[in-house]
Amino acid sequence: MSRAFVNEDAAEPPRRFALPPVDDPGYDAAAAFAMLEAARDGDTRSAEEATGYRWGAEPLRPHVERMLEQERGRPLAEQDGRLITVAKRFLRAR
Repeated sequence: MSRAFVNEDAAEPPRRFALPPVDDPGYDAAAAFAMLEAARDGDTRSAEEATGYRWGAEPLRPHVERMLEQERGRPLAEQDGRLITVAKRFLRAR
């Protein structure tokens, strides 16, 4: 069979995220972090499934804004350009 038709990802277990209980006050911050981390890898669907939030969800916006500002506050040579990009995309989503 041609390798073009082999789904090598099929055997991989679903991505896991370190999230506190949903009723934990830090849940939304952890969910926002998970969402951006997954987006860096092009896997927002697994973060949406794990957190129960959709990409661009309003409750996560303040946390994403804070992470974006923290990253922008770092010296330019130390900034994570990919994190900045996905955070901006998250904030543009509605």
